[in-house]
Parts: sequence; structure tokens; C-alpha cells
Amino acid sequence: MIRPLLVLLATLVPLAAQAGDAAAGKKRATACQTCHGMDGLSKLPEAPNLAGQVEPYLVKQLTDYRDGKRQNEIMNVVAKELSDADIANLAAYYSGIQVDVLPPG
Repeated sequence: MIRPLLVLLATLVPLAAQAGDAAAGKKRATACQTCHGMDGLSKLPEAPNLAGQVEPYLVKQLTDYRDGKRQNEIMNVVAKELSDADIANLAAYYSGIQVDVLPPG
């Protein structure tokens, strides 16, 4: 019983190490505001909203843009300069923005 618990804990440690700093992410997000807005709400129809997205999803997408696994003419250039810490911080910032969804009508 102890061994499975240790394996589980060992897999969770890397996740905790990737936790970003939302305040640092907010500072770094100034480069993102033209398309995605400082509030994470897109200013351009082709740019997605980032506010309230799940943090691991944002980390994966930014990492894939940086590494060329996901293609977008603008994002590949922008993400190329991001460090792992930058990506974690941006993901922490944008995922921490609360989004209220109202039903239509």
C-alpha cells in the first residue's frame, strides 16, 4: 500500500514545481495584450480568449507553440522567446482570471 502512494506522490512533485507566479505572469502578459488583452479577453477575432482557461492547457499550448509542435505564424515567433518559467507564469496569470458566464437572453 505504501509503494503505490509513494509512486503517486512522486508523480505529483513535478506538477507542483511547474506552478507559476501569477504576478510575474501579469507583468509578462504586456506582450500578449495586443491580441489577447490584459484581461485575457481577445481583442482580435482570430485570437482566443485566455482568461479562465485551465492552467495545464495553457502551459501545453504555449510550450507547443514555442517548440514548433503547434503552428501559428504569430504565436510561434512570440512563444519562441519564452522560458519554462515565463510559460508557467503566464498560465498562472491567465488561468487565475475569473470569468463569469451568463446565459443568453
